[in-house]
Amino acid sequence: MFDALSIGATGMHAQQLNVDTIANNLANVNTSAYKKSRVSFSDLVVRAGAQQAAASEGGPLGAAPGIGAGVGAMATTKMFDAGEIKKTDSPLDLAIHGEGFFELAMPDGTRAYSRGGSLKVNADGQLATRAGIPLKPGILIPDNAEAVVVGANGRVQVRVAGQATLVEAGQLEMVRFTNPQGLVAQGGNTYRASEASGEPIGGRPGEDGMGTIAQGFLEGSNVKLVEEMVSLMVAQRAYEASVKVVQASDEMLGLINGLRR
Repeated sequence: MFDALSIGATGMHAQQLNVDTIANNLANVNTSAYKKSRVSFSDLVVRAGAQQAAASEGGPLGAAPGIGAGVGAMATTKMFDAGEIKKTDSPLDLAIHGEGFFELAMPDGTRAYSRGGSLKVNADGQLATRAGIPLKPGILIPDNAEAVVVGANGRVQVRVAGQATLVEAGQLEMVRFTNPQGLVAQGGNTYRASEASGEPIGGRPGEDGMGTIAQGFLEGSNVKLVEEMVSLMVAQRAYEASVKVVQASDEMLGLINGLRR
C-alpha cells in the first residue's frame, strides 16, 4: 500500500507535466511557426538492489522481480510537422516550404535557428527577426529601398529609388538537421543545436534537401485544436485515476491503523 501511494504520486506528477505541455500548445495555437510539444513516458521498476534487500528482510518484493514502481517523464520533444502556410502579402514575411531553418546571429556570438519568417529591417539595416536578431549571413537593405523581392531560391533583390532594375542585396541560406527533434527550444521561436540534433547542415533554399522560400506567406502553428483537446481529456482522466489510487491506499492504511487486538 505504501508502494501504491508512491506509484500514484508518480502518475499524478507525470500527468501534470502532460497537462502543462498541452496547455502550452493550446496557448500558442496562433503563434507563427510554433511547433507543438509531446511528453514521452517510461515505466519505472524497482532496482535489483532494492529487491535483494527486501528479499533478505522477508519482504514481498523479493518474490516479484521487476515490480513496477510507477511512471516517469522520459522527454519532452518538439514535433516538427509543417504548419499551414498562410498568405499575408507582406514582403518581409517568409515561409519555408519543406525542411530547413533560418540561421540567426545571436548577440552573445552563438548561433540559433528559427522557422519563423516574420522579418524586419533592424537599426543596422540588416534583415532580422521581429526581435531584432539578424539573419546569418547578414543581408543589408539600403535606406532608399522601395521594395524587397525574395525568390524561392533565397535570392534577395531590392528596388531602389530612381532605378528601374532590381539590385542584388544578398543570398539567404538555411540549415537542416539530421534529427530536428533533438533541437533545444529557447523561446522566441528559436532553437539551439544539441548532441541529439547533430551539427547543422548548411545549404541554399531548394538545394540539397532544403525547402524553398515563399515571400508574402507565414507558416502557422502545427497545433491541431481537436487533437490537443482530446489529449487534454485523456490526461485529465489519467490524473483522476492516479488520485483514486492514492485515496484508496490512504483508506486502506486508515483501516490498518484502526485495527485493535
